[in-house]
Amino acid sequence: MYESILIPTDGSQKMESVVDQGLELAKQNNATVHSLYVVDERAYLAIPDEERDHVRKTLEEDGQATTKAIEERILDAGLDVIREIRWGDPSAEILTYAVENEIDLIVMGTHGRTGYERYLLGSVAERVVRTAPIPVLTIAVGNIDKVIANIQDRLRSESAVEATETVSETHDQVDELPDS
Repeated sequence: MYESILIPTDGSQKMESVVDQGLELAKQNNATVHSLYVVDERAYLAIPDEERDHVRKTLEEDGQATTKAIEERILDAGLDVIREIRWGDPSAEILTYAVENEIDLIVMGTHGRTGYERYLLGSVAERVVRTAPIPVLTIAVGNIDKVIANIQDRLRSESAVEATETVSETHDQVDELPDS
């Protein structure tokens, strides 16, 4: 079903579960795994020019180490792997890579940001999901308990609003009854 699977990573420890699930899918399909690390250039544009080369070198080294670690896991599983580092906007680079390499599935993590944090930071996964021409499997990473708590809080507040509306509607209906 899937001949090529792309696993974009930011190198964080939280991405282990994403790699695990992507690797499991790849094994089931004997798929080639593409490991992609995108350095978000916008993140270091404010750094003074004299320090920028050092930061760029460090980010490049981080990308190499991250994709190398994933490559070793994939090779240990007996699968083919292609690894690459790109520079630019992460969501755009992930999608460009996927199209250029005829990827069948993208497996990526989502940090589960909500509210202002999501508004301010945006979500690479969300932008990829919204615009990808291929299937995207997203896996929640990070503080799952916090994500669940946020969802439960939202559901409780929505239930409270619905209950208030129901009471208000019932009150209005009672007011409309003829006096006996």
